[in-house]
This record gives sequence, structure tokens and C-alpha cells, in this order.
Amino acid sequence: MKYVILLGDGMSDWPVAELGDKTPLQAAYTPNMDKLARLGKTGQVQTIPEGMSTGSDVAALTILGYDARHLYTGRSPLEAASIGIPLQPTDVAFRCNLVVLGGVDGQRTMVDFSGGHITTEEARQLIETLNDELGSETFRFYPGVSYRHCLVWREGLLGVTLTPPHDITGRSIVEYLPSETGPQNSSA
Repeated sequence: MKYVILLGDGMSDWPVAELGDKTPLQAAYTPNMDKLARLGKTGQVQTIPEGMSTGSDVAALTILGYDARHLYTGRSPLEAASIGIPLQPTDVAFRCNLVVLGGVDGQRTMVDFSGGHITTEEARQLIETLNDELGSETFRFYPGVSYRHCLVWREGLLGVTLTPPHDITGRSIVEYLPSETGPQNSSA
């Protein structure tokens, strides 16, 4: 028997005033989803184990039967595997987004975490140039798809905590930049 798992990542969203305080999903016209629900089996499941951060990566691991509490080390190794980057046990992978920065009230701000919807070819050229300029035997940048790429740190340090760009869209990036005493915000 074959199964299709439809995981509505982010579909619940938040109520929007312009939609009569409904969520986009509540306001959406969904005849095909409605038909799938009618003809299939539906239910609810908690896809994020207690105490873990919410994210599609954790949810996907859980849905596929993996114990994310014991196996999950971050989004980056999954991203690396998806684009065919071989990782050694001592490698540390980082997800690298191409982003758009702007200025609001004189503050550098994260305008768009997706690089302005950059094409894969444009992004590949940027990442290859970045690797030519900054890459080494220790650090290597790998092009991925659109704005999503990887940096692999050979024999890297574990426990480095970073802030995903999508978590700070519209906010000043100053508090997330390293200072002489270290990062001012180290939340993930």
C-alpha cells in the first residue's frame, strides 16, 4: 500500500485583520484539500516533541518515525544531505541563507531571509565567489537551491548557537552581530 503524507508546514499561521481575523488557511478556498480529507483518513498528531523548538525539520523527522529528541542536531546536516555534501563525523555544517538587508530608521534590518527570491543560478555564482574568496581546507561553502546553502567547517567546534534569518525578518541585525565580548544574542 502506498501512502501520501500531507504535512501542512506553517499552514495554521496567525489571524489577519484584513481577513476578518481569520488565518489564511481559514479564509482560503480549499476544494482539493477538502476532497483529500473526505476521501482519505485524517487526524491530528503532535509533530514537535515536548521541549523541542518548532520547525519543519523537527516535524519531518518525527513524521517519518525518527526520534528527533535523540537524532536532531539542527537543520544544517539535513540541508547538507539534501544537496549531496559528504560530511565526516568531525564536520560541523551550517545553513547559509543569502538575505536582503535594508535600513529602517538608520538601523540595518533583515528585510528578506530568502535573498529576494534569488534564482539558483545567481545564488550559485555568489556562493562560488564566496568560496573562492573565503573558503579553505577548513571552511568550504557549497551552493544549494535558491537562497539556501551550506558552509562546512572541517574539525569544527560543536555547540555554536546561531539565529536563523527567518526569525529576525523586519528586525535590526545589530543585536545579532558579534561584538568584542561575543554575540549579544545567542538564541537559536
